[in-house]
Amino acid sequence: MNIVQVIPSLSVGGAERVAALLALAQHRAGDQVSLVSLFDAEGSWIEDELRELGVPLRFQGKRPGLDLRVIPRLARTLRELAPDVIHTHLHVLKYVVAARRLARCRAPVVHTVHNMADREAEGFDLTLSRVAFRRSVVPVAIGDEVARSIGELYGVEPRWTVPNGIVVADFAPRPGVRQATREALGIGPDVPVLITAGRLNTQKNHAGMLQAFADPRLTEAGALLLIAGDGDLRADLEAQAATLSLGDRVRFLGVVANLPDLLAAADAFVLSSGWEGYPLVIMEAMAAGKPIVSTSVGCLSELVSPATGALVEPGDMQGLADALAALTADPVRARVMGEAGAAVAAERFDVSTMARAYHALYEAELAGGNRRRCCGLAGRRGASS
Repeated sequence: MNIVQVIPSLSVGGAERVAALLALAQHRAGDQVSLVSLFDAEGSWIEDELRELGVPLRFQGKRPGLDLRVIPRLARTLRELAPDVIHTHLHVLKYVVAARRLARCRAPVVHTVHNMADREAEGFDLTLSRVAFRRSVVPVAIGDEVARSIGELYGVEPRWTVPNGIVVADFAPRPGVRQATREALGIGPDVPVLITAGRLNTQKNHAGMLQAFADPRLTEAGALLLIAGDGDLRADLEAQAATLSLGDRVRFLGVVANLPDLLAAADAFVLSSGWEGYPLVIMEAMAAGKPIVSTSVGCLSELVSPATGALVEPGDMQGLADALAALTADPVRARVMGEAGAAVAAERFDVSTMARAYHALYEAELAGGNRRRCCGLAGRRGASS
């Protein structure tokens, strides 16, 4: 099958990583797959890995803001690549729908909604998606809550829900890594270590996490918080940590290349987001055998159960502190929950599962499209329902 995936850029983010992992899995399975970025190359490790493993990349040179020059460029790219399926991610539909028409390309368009629907599109993008999802574009949810949000926002119930996937084996604990990583960070073997990873932005609510971490019970336990990631709020968060007298109990690590090692060194993973879709980092932490303490947003309740972690209401930082203090005080329970999470990850989260599901989806949409064309119904969104 000839698959073209289209994404705004290949910077390092959740949707970008999902698209790259899917493209690599499709490439390894023998499909012909190309990944098209509307913007120029970012020089990211995602691009480097895709090139190294033989996935063709195409860059369309988009400028910031609305750039209509991209449409004829993308149309030429689609004519050259002649895809069987076009798979889109994030804010590219307005360009892809126009370019597909200009290129007279009849490949079905499958669009993955990577976040709660109301967080992913607004203004013209929202209006276009509302029309496109009823006519020519197949929306795909990454979880049940995302599917519900698509129905509420667009009035269309997605026929397909395909959860995100990761390379589970990359995060499986390896002998000696926990001790070696702790020694490299100057952390003693018995120090309770919590870790979080993600952009330092409003969505992740690190400010609330720091408030929770300042709880006296965590201070008395000598707990340490590792914050992996960077962003515009870093300076503010560092100042807040100082104001809360957290001192060297909080370490801002910046962008890291060794997250599996850092997860191995930790005892639990914490997330305090105000909103999420189906976050890869939760799956990665579970694959690493770590219990989860998180706000119950997006599809988190589909990932984390009472056997594998604790969920609190978004904004409930006292509840977050209580859950963290309980796990820190009971390391045996924390280990049992982590082991249960690793078993769930092995069964459900591997990228091969995601890739098989998308392949079945593509085949079904291709077959449905052929039936609609034979019956003179091309373009009628409900014809295959």
